[in-house]
Amino acid sequence: MAGNALTLGKLIAKSRRRKGWPQRDLAALIDKSESWVSQVERDVIPVNSLETLRRLSEVLGIALPELLAAAPSPGQVPTSASRRPASTRVGGNLGPEEGDDPVRRRELLAAAAVVFTSPLTSATPAQASTLAPLEDLLLYGTAPVPENSDVSPAGVTAAVKAARQHFRAARYDTLARTLPGQIARAQALKPAEVSATAVADLYNIAARLCIKLGEDGLVAITADRALNSARIGGDALTIAEAHRMVSSAWRRQGHLARATDIAVRAAQDLRADGKAAEPTRLSAGSSLLATAAYTAAKMGDRQTAHALIGEAAQTAKAGQATADARTDAGLQQVLLHQLSVHYLLGDAGQAIDLAKTIDPTALPTAERQGRFFIDVARCFDQWGKPEQCYRALLAAEHAAPQEIRRGAVKDMAGGLLRHDRSLPGVRAFAGRAGMTIN
Repeated sequence: MAGNALTLGKLIAKSRRRKGWPQRDLAALIDKSESWVSQVERDVIPVNSLETLRRLSEVLGIALPELLAAAPSPGQVPTSASRRPASTRVGGNLGPEEGDDPVRRRELLAAAAVVFTSPLTSATPAQASTLAPLEDLLLYGTAPVPENSDVSPAGVTAAVKAARQHFRAARYDTLARTLPGQIARAQALKPAEVSATAVADLYNIAARLCIKLGEDGLVAITADRALNSARIGGDALTIAEAHRMVSSAWRRQGHLARATDIAVRAAQDLRADGKAAEPTRLSAGSSLLATAAYTAAKMGDRQTAHALIGEAAQTAKAGQATADARTDAGLQQVLLHQLSVHYLLGDAGQAIDLAKTIDPTALPTAERQGRFFIDVARCFDQWGKPEQCYRALLAAEHAAPQEIRRGAVKDMAGGLLRHDRSLPGVRAFAGRAGMTIN
């Protein structure tokens, strides 16, 4: 690090002096010794505790990302310490904080980057997605084919892939704006039997978008359109995904037993279908079983929910998801559903234990990452831990800003407003989630 660079120690010292505090005052505020503050400011020892960094951020008014950026990389010796003889460097005789090993520090900084560094006041509010164009298409058939569209099998396939990518990247505003035109484009492909599978794929994506935006009436319509088109096209995987959307529609209308049965039967039908490759069928089947487990948990049927999620996990291990899969499949997807199953059954502690085993950075899409953190927030909310709930919601916003427009997030944000004084920035977050703040 260059001699004139603003190290962590220099940054802390500069901020302390700006406030007019002697080192003993800062030490008292963060429950440290004056000697410890002196050594940190001279870059003699590192600060390896995330909690201490957070405390310094609060009392000095420095954004946590700024502190993390100034901190030495894992395993890097602080600047001043590197100039001291090896025999006098601070090392293993320090207390548990200063003596933390580089691996632990790397883990803490990675966790901070995901969970604690979302901006509290300067984030761009996610724009509310409007489904009016999709509704017009569904009710009146009034969606024009986009100008200069390639209405060929290759062009329509590319359009389906782009729509799926928008969903997985949690770009719901873009998807809501472009999806009606892409459906019209797929419908224009001739003959109709050739376009049917693409139309069904797009309606499946539309159903998932409507679920995200809480438009239950449109979920039922889009799921029905998807299933009808999928049956014409005859693709087993698209039919299975359409059944999953129909199951979701029935669940959201309160018909839980029927919704569970639809998903389980679709998984059985897919397993018996020999047209698609077995690993792909198993992977898609695991999503159906996980959906059924979620619905059974919502019904309070603990035994059925656990049996189905266990079967989903075994099926996912035997299957193989592909990049162009109709739905997000695989063991990670099953684990996310298992997290929701624990939550719905009131087992927040088990859910949090499971969440600790899931690496959010390994989840392949922004949509999955955002959903993971929202589910974690729901568990902490159920457990009565508002601070942890708020942190998880900020992480969800960091991963997928448009995910926080969901109704569940607004409900949690409303509850967190009671803790306004102890949760800095929660009112601003509630506004970004779409709440009207008086």
